[in-house]
Amino acid sequence: MLGKILLQARKSMNGGLRTSWYREVVRLRILDTKPIVGTSDFSCEVHVYTSEADWLNLIWALKTLYYFSKRKWALTIHLDGSLLPTSIQTLRKHFPDARLIDKAKADNTVLPGLLAFPNCHHFRSTNLLAPKVFDFFHYLKSDKMILLDSDVLFFSEPKDLVEKVENPAYRLNCFNADISSAYTVTPEVVGEKLGFGIMPRINSGLAIIHRQSFVLSDIEQYLSLPGIYSHFWRIEQTIYALLSSRFGAELLPQPYDVRLGSDKGLSVCRHYVGEIRHLLYGEGIRHLSRNSPLLQPKKANG
Repeated sequence: MLGKILLQARKSMNGGLRTSWYREVVRLRILDTKPIVGTSDFSCEVHVYTSEADWLNLIWALKTLYYFSKRKWALTIHLDGSLLPTSIQTLRKHFPDARLIDKAKADNTVLPGLLAFPNCHHFRSTNLLAPKVFDFFHYLKSDKMILLDSDVLFFSEPKDLVEKVENPAYRLNCFNADISSAYTVTPEVVGEKLGFGIMPRINSGLAIIHRQSFVLSDIEQYLSLPGIYSHFWRIEQTIYALLSSRFGAELLPQPYDVRLGSDKGLSVCRHYVGEIRHLLYGEGIRHLSRNSPLLQPKKANG
């Protein structure tokens, strides 16, 4: 009987006791680190989208990015409407120079501009992740943007990412590579309807995006493709893949790839997608807490 109880408890903790410890205890220690101040470099902007369920992970994602990149790129945090006032206050405390965009304000600002594009208006009105497309570009002030999901952690300086951001001659959108292509349309449909090929394995969890690649009339066309709405969570990624395939795109080097299973060779960064989300705590945060001064308040990036 005791064995069954322990087994059920272990399952309920999604990854075991160690994962639970790093998720429930060690993860909170990021709140004791110094705020990231002076994010006023508009040569590039970091845009992120968060919820009540994800804001604490987002702090880890952002602080590891800024800590290891040693850059002060401007930061805009888009809120999905679910965050509690205390959570918003905490985000403001840790990123005092960031713009925080309220969902209701964004609705009143972004949606009217899409009325001439009914497919875009419908998508923005009905899909939870659509702000990652329309709102990011609406509020973008720079020519380049970094997309960052809350389940990405950095472990050392992302030299390839920084070099591409800071190279004025670099004119491609650039993404971390997915395990395989995860789009809502097939390459055959894209080729037949649009006349170009869609680049495989684009993942929108970490990317460099050029403002010029965003064309509303193109998105309006993409949203009429057969199958485009076939997967609620993959439409946003598909749109970025289509925009970037037409504009010009490449993948970041292999250390940035999405990969499954445990990874003892953590080097630059890792995107802890849904299937391995538990490893964000038991592997990623564990590694950082043991090997990085990030969690030491007096030495945290400020």
